[in-house]
Amino acid sequence: MARLLLFGGKGGVGKTTTSAATAVWLADSGLRVLLVSSDPAHSTSDSLGVEIGSEPTPIEGVDGLFGLEMDPESKISSVLPKLGDMMNNMGSGGGMGGLGSLSMMLDPNAKQEIEEMRSEVQTSDMVIPGLDEALAFDELLRHVEDPTWDVIVFDTAPTGHTLRFLSLPELIESWSDRLIRMMRVSGGIRSMIFGRKESESMKEELERFRRRVLHVRRVLSNEEITSFTLVTIPERMGINETLRAHKSLSEYKLPVPNCLVNRLTPEFEHPFLLNRRKAELERIEELKSQLENVEIATMELMDTEVVGLDRLRDVGVRLYGEVSQIDDSLGPHPIGKALQHSIHRGMKREIIGDIERIFLHYPGIHRDELSLRSNEGILYVGLNGREREVQTQVPTKASRVKAKLENDVLRLDIPLTEE
Repeated sequence: MARLLLFGGKGGVGKTTTSAATAVWLADSGLRVLLVSSDPAHSTSDSLGVEIGSEPTPIEGVDGLFGLEMDPESKISSVLPKLGDMMNNMGSGGGMGGLGSLSMMLDPNAKQEIEEMRSEVQTSDMVIPGLDEALAFDELLRHVEDPTWDVIVFDTAPTGHTLRFLSLPELIESWSDRLIRMMRVSGGIRSMIFGRKESESMKEELERFRRRVLHVRRVLSNEEITSFTLVTIPERMGINETLRAHKSLSEYKLPVPNCLVNRLTPEFEHPFLLNRRKAELERIEELKSQLENVEIATMELMDTEVVGLDRLRDVGVRLYGEVSQIDDSLGPHPIGKALQHSIHRGMKREIIGDIERIFLHYPGIHRDELSLRSNEGILYVGLNGREREVQTQVPTKASRVKAKLENDVLRLDIPLTEE
């Protein structure tokens, strides 16, 4: 499982530059890194100077770095498709059109109640606040659980979007109650129209989505996996929003070890600049006094805009020091200068005699959440029902693989010889 580094803050404070510089520095140090953005403005592509799309795209000029720009809004129509179809079908033809001739068999009061419930829960009602963030984080989790990545660097949308997602499970409770009420009222009729299996699958899909949201929130609150860095600027509005964001993130138990105050006025012998820097340093001291257990780092305003790999590497050196190669052990590997992180590799391989040994880092995972199977010589490791192919030196069968989970590491011993 990859280490997840999130960078958040209000718009226009340098989140994209900071996250992109971090991703480039980590890849240059020998890690396999995925830089993810959910910003619809495609700022990450602009920062890197490379077009990236909706699938992991290799970044030319940085070995081991891939980019991905998510478009969660385009996925909304695919969420809970069975429920969406149900709403549309029951609304077709006007009135009780979805019930067809069966409506003649219903008591007028029953018909009125179903009509009221149907009108109350239209497909548009399914686009609840936070749904696009839920899709973004669910997509993100798919990559975090992929053992081939060492680090996922996530350039989040402005902090409010992240907080809106974190409150989503509670919103889903009330949202799903309305849908389930409709299912209960239309009970036997719905089963006659759609079939009992289809009816059950609707409820299962709803519960599956809710479980995924809760699982993402658990991952985000696990400090062995996730680290949230707040990025801000030394101005009143930026400081105030940072303090509010830290309070909210702490309430949801998200680990926030770092805060970067960006664009600090450089120290020059000029009255205007000296006054501005003095005021900014006072803001930073205020931040330090109110953010307990958070390392406050600063970065001065650069003399040119930060666009392209060369400038991002300059920022990376300021944040983390000169690049040095990280050894191939799982870790943890402490890195950083102004900003500090603890990094694990997601996977390690070694050959011991006639055994290929693969180590997969799975912090906080229980045995019953893991599965192992093979198909036509390809080995698959599953985590909470999501399977990933694990490439092996030779075709293998799961029955021949010795698996052991210990201290957050899944060890797979794969025979290199035939049976």
